[in-house]
Amino acid sequence: MKIILQLSLMAIAITTFGQGKELTITKAVMHYDAETKERLYPSGLAGLQWIPNTNNYSYLIEGSTKLIIVKKEKTDTVHFKQLSKTIGIELKYIPFKKWVSSASFIFAHENTFYEFDINHKKTQKVVTCKKESQNIDYHSKSQRCAFTIKNNLYIASDKDSDKMSVVTHFSNKNVVAGQAIARFEFGISKGTFWNNAGNKLAFYQKNESDVHDYPLLDMSKTPGELKSIKYPMAGQRSEMAEVGVFDVSSGKLTYLKTNSSQLGKEHYLTNLAWDPTDSFVYLAEVNRDQNYMELNKYDATSGELINTLFIEQNKKYVEPEYAPIFIPESAGEFLWFSEREGFMNLYHYDSAGILLNKVTKVDWVVQNVLGFSSDRKSVIVEGTGPDPREKHAFSFQIATGKMKALTKEPGTHLVQLSTDGTKLLDSYSSLEVPKIITTINISNDKRKVIHKVSNPLKGYKYGTSELLTLKNSDGSALYGRIIKPSHFNKQKKYPVLVYVYGGPHAQLVTNSWLGGSSLWMNWFAEQGYLVFTIDGRGSANRGFAFESVIHRQLGTLEIEDQMAGVDYLRSLPYVDTARMAVHGWSFGGFMTTSLMLKKPGTFKCGVAGGPVIDWKWYEIMYGERYMDTPEQNKKGYAEASLLDKVTSLQGDLLMIHGTVDDVVVMQHNLAFVKACVDEGVQIDFFPYPNHQHNVRGKDRVHLMTKVLDYVTEKLE
Repeated sequence: MKIILQLSLMAIAITTFGQGKELTITKAVMHYDAETKERLYPSGLAGLQWIPNTNNYSYLIEGSTKLIIVKKEKTDTVHFKQLSKTIGIELKYIPFKKWVSSASFIFAHENTFYEFDINHKKTQKVVTCKKESQNIDYHSKSQRCAFTIKNNLYIASDKDSDKMSVVTHFSNKNVVAGQAIARFEFGISKGTFWNNAGNKLAFYQKNESDVHDYPLLDMSKTPGELKSIKYPMAGQRSEMAEVGVFDVSSGKLTYLKTNSSQLGKEHYLTNLAWDPTDSFVYLAEVNRDQNYMELNKYDATSGELINTLFIEQNKKYVEPEYAPIFIPESAGEFLWFSEREGFMNLYHYDSAGILLNKVTKVDWVVQNVLGFSSDRKSVIVEGTGPDPREKHAFSFQIATGKMKALTKEPGTHLVQLSTDGTKLLDSYSSLEVPKIITTINISNDKRKVIHKVSNPLKGYKYGTSELLTLKNSDGSALYGRIIKPSHFNKQKKYPVLVYVYGGPHAQLVTNSWLGGSSLWMNWFAEQGYLVFTIDGRGSANRGFAFESVIHRQLGTLEIEDQMAGVDYLRSLPYVDTARMAVHGWSFGGFMTTSLMLKKPGTFKCGVAGGPVIDWKWYEIMYGERYMDTPEQNKKGYAEASLLDKVTSLQGDLLMIHGTVDDVVVMQHNLAFVKACVDEGVQIDFFPYPNHQHNVRGKDRVHLMTKVLDYVTEKLE
C-alpha cells in the first residue's frame, strides 16, 4: 500500500486543564456532560438566518428563550414571554420561526400559525389547521396551509380550523395524497408544492394497492399488535404515482397526464417545480429501470403535456435529485443539476428546453444552489472544490462560467446567502477549528467574525484525528481517517476498530471538526485503540464514475477498497494486526458482515447493525438503482447475498437490529440467524425493541456500550 499523502499530524492539540473532566461513553454519545452542564460539541448560533430584504440577521440564545436580532445600528431582543403574552398561551421557548418580511416572522403553536410584528410587538393569528394534521406546508404570501389527515389532503385558509378545503376524498387507504413518494428517494422530502401566488397546490399522490403489506410488531401493546407498512421489494410491484393540481379559488382538481409508453406505468415522478408565471409544472420523470429520464413541462390548468424539454440516459442509472432552479427576471430560464459529464454541474436552459451553456465547468461536485447575485448575473453555490473532503461557497457567472471562490479557509463551510444576494453567513469548521461564523460581503470580500468557539473538549482526554490519503488497486485516491489515543506511543502495538459505511450518498471522512468522526470514536481510541475509516468507491462527493462503479455488484469493489485500508494498517509497525475489529450500520452493516464472511480471518470480530443481508429484500427505489432487479441481475444478487456464506465465518460476530426497522426490515437479520442455525454456526444477536432503522435517544448509550464492550471483550 503506497501512501501518496498524509496530512502531517493535522491533529487536535490535547492538553488537560483542571481536574475531574473525565470523558465517558455516555458523555461521548450524548455530547453532553451532565456534571458540568457542558455541551461537548462546537456550539453555533441556533436558528441563525438572514432577515429578508435586509442585511440583518437573527439567532436564538439561552435555550431558544431569546431571539437576538442584529442590525447595523443596534441589536434587538424578543423574549419568549412576549410571544406568550400576545397569543395568550404559555410557551416555554420561541418555537421554530420563519421570517416573512423585514419586520415579521411566523411561528406555529400546536396547529395554529401566528405572525409576530417585531416593531409593534404584536401577534396576529393567521391560520389554523386541524389538530390531527400532519405534513403541514404553510404558504406565507397567501397565508394558507396545506396538510394531511391519514391518507387525504386538505387546505386551511382561515383562522377557524373547521373552515377548510377538502382536496381529496379517498376511502381507499392504499391511495395516499400530499405525502412524499418513492420512499424519499430522488431528493424527495415532501408531498406538497405551492405555486408562487399560493392559489394553487401541486401534490404527489401514490396508489399502493399492488405493493405488499409488510408486518411490523409493536410489542408495547398487550397483546402485541401488528402494524403493516407498504414495502416494495426489488423486482416486485411498485406504487403508482400521480401529480394533482388543486385550484383553491375554484375547487377544481386536475391531474397531470403523465402516462407515457416510453417511461412505463410504474415510472417515478420526481423533482417538481412551478415556473415563475404559475402557468406550468416541471417534472423530472424516470423509468422503473432508472436509466432514462425526461424533464417534462405540463400545463398546470389542463394537465396536458406541453413538451419534453430534454432527455438524459445512462447505461447504469440517472438520478435526478434537484428540481429546475429558475433564474429571477429571465423569462423562464432555469438551471439544471446533472452528472452527465461525470461530476454534478449546473446547466443553463431556456424555457423551451434549449441548452444555452454549461455554467459550472468544474471537475468536482457542485452540491447546492444558495441563490443569485443582486444583479442576477451570477449563481451562488456550495460545492466541494478540488478537495472532496471540504465544502465551500462559489460564485459562477451564468453567461460565462467565470468562477470566484467566496470561502477561503480550509474546511467545511455551511453558508447562507442574504435575500439581496450581497452577503453570506458562513459557519465553518476544520480538523483544527471547532467553529467560526463570519459575515462575508461578496463584492469587497470584507469579513467579520460574529461567533468563534474554542475547543468544547478542553480539559478532557480524547483520541486525536488525523486525515490521510491512500491509493487503491485502480489508482484512485482513497481518503481516510485514523484516530489515535492522546497518549499514543509508536513503540507500542494497538488493536484497531475499523468503522465502515461504504455505500452511496454517504461520506465519513471530511475536513471538519474531529475529521467527521463521532465523539464515541475519539473516546474509544482513548481507551487504547486505533479507530480507522476509509471512504471507498461508491461513497459520495467523488463524482459519478467513483460512485457508479459499484453498479450491479454491491459489496465487491467496496470490499477491495476496505482491504486497501487494511493493507495500510498492516504496514504500520504500531498496529496489532491479530486484534482488528470492524463495525458499521445499514450499508455499513452489510459491509461489516461481508468483510467477516468474504475476508475471513482479517478481523477477529465484527458488529453489524441494521445490515442488508440479501438485496432482494431491499426497497426497489434504491436497490434497483444500484443492482437492477433480481431477474435482470441474478449473478450480482447471488454474489452479494450473505445467506449462503455463513460457513466462512472466522471470529466473533454480533448482529443488531431494531425490531420495527422500516428501512432495512428485520427479515434480513432473522434470515441470517436462521442460516447460521441451519449450518451450526454460532453468532451473537441483539434486538432493540420498537426501534426503527437506528437506535436514538438515551437508548443509543446502551447501543454503543453494547458495541464497544463486545469489541473490547473479543479483542482482549
